[in-house]
Amino acid sequence: DGKVQKILDTFAIPYTGSKTLPSAIGMNKALAKNIFKSHGIKTPFYKVESKSDDVGEIAVKLFNTFPMPAVVKPIASGSSVGVSIAYTFQGLQDALSKAFEYSDKALIEEYIKGREATCGVVDKFRGNDFYSLLPIEIIKPEESDFFDYEAKYCGGSQEICPGNFSRDEKEAIQELAVAAHKVLGLRHYSRSDFIISPGRGIYILEVNTLPGLTAESLLPKSLQAVGCSLPDFLDHLITLALAGN
Repeated sequence: DGKVQKILDTFAIPYTGSKTLPSAIGMNKALAKNIFKSHGIKTPFYKVESKSDDVGEIAVKLFNTFPMPAVVKPIASGSSVGVSIAYTFQGLQDALSKAFEYSDKALIEEYIKGREATCGVVDKFRGNDFYSLLPIEIIKPEESDFFDYEAKYCGGSQEICPGNFSRDEKEAIQELAVAAHKVLGLRHYSRSDFIISPGRGIYILEVNTLPGLTAESLLPKSLQAVGCSLPDFLDHLITLALAGN
């Protein structure tokens, strides 16, 4: 969220990844979505609600004004922690309570049904200022409504790279990933998540400013698909950081 980056900047210590302000903006889902909207990048309709002693009152207001189902998220979290899909009033109330366990604010987002995709971007790679990796198609387990924490880290989901997208879809996803990376002012690498609606097009959900690099993570799979090993990628990031890029 930019706090560690600020400390490193204070002591002039080089580091990989985005700088302080872009890291903070990227972590705050509402701020990032506002920037996407201002640059013409489609993102699902949303509202923000602050934590309250009376979650039921918030749920009543939302249930009467916001289309269901809705995705409820902590405004600043990663790995889909605290995220739920609400179909009913009780589900909405429970989802808000869960989100408020992780953040003082909750993002309530329009649920768009479609295929899930994610796409990485790497700076100054293979002769490109912003190199877009191949989009991954995410096929969630049948029992999951979305690519949640369990699906990400406990197995059950399928990640296909390159995804089974049409040429137009692939190029559009790559262009949007680069656009999101640029408008947020991100550095070195990022990964953007998308939903592809058959009737409404491609929507960006959020951007990960520090994508995971574990054995289960998505970015290393994208790198492998274009013939780049993780050690080579890390060497590239370190070179960029030491050069001050």
